[in-house]
Amino acid sequence: MSIDLEPAARRMADLVGDIDDDQLRASTPCAGTSLGALLDHVSGLSRAFTGAARKDTGEATSSPPSADAANLGDDWQTRIPHQLGELAGAWRNEGAWDGMTKAGDLEMPAEVAGIVALDELVVHGWDVAKASGQSYEVDEESLEAVHQFVLGFAGPGQEEERLGLFGPVVPVPDDAPLLDRVIGLTGRDPSWTPDRLTD
Repeated sequence: MSIDLEPAARRMADLVGDIDDDQLRASTPCAGTSLGALLDHVSGLSRAFTGAARKDTGEATSSPPSADAANLGDDWQTRIPHQLGELAGAWRNEGAWDGMTKAGDLEMPAEVAGIVALDELVVHGWDVAKASGQSYEVDEESLEAVHQFVLGFAGPGQEEERLGLFGPVVPVPDDAPLLDRVIGLTGRDPSWTPDRLTD
């Protein structure tokens, strides 16, 4: 199984490109995380999952991505879109989805790592869009794949498996748009709006 990460990565890159420095302190749907800190996380996960696709077990894949706005640097508006392009390209390479790999210092099948990378792009894309006041659309193939992934953590008795991945499921009507249902399954409220600035 393989999925093209390019549409989700490109959407995230477009979102990042439309954010200004004065928005970096904005709150996000990730509790206690500013938009600047979330962008640092996007930068780190891009490096980590690019390394995972290449079966690189070095520094990039040996620790979880940080979330600290102090790490952004002055070039984040160009660097992060470039990293996202490298991420999508790496998962298009022959063999990227085969065998075992590592991300966040966790060994896993490459096929799982690819889906986790897609989930990070789609869900954090929504986070970034909400925090920065931008619209957000997801291509159908990416959204369906992420839906199947998050459903695997949403059933009774899955609470322990959700720890560190998602918050408690937020109930969403069965007839809600698929994106809203996915967001609810990740522990986010689809109606979330920014209400304050964070440090």
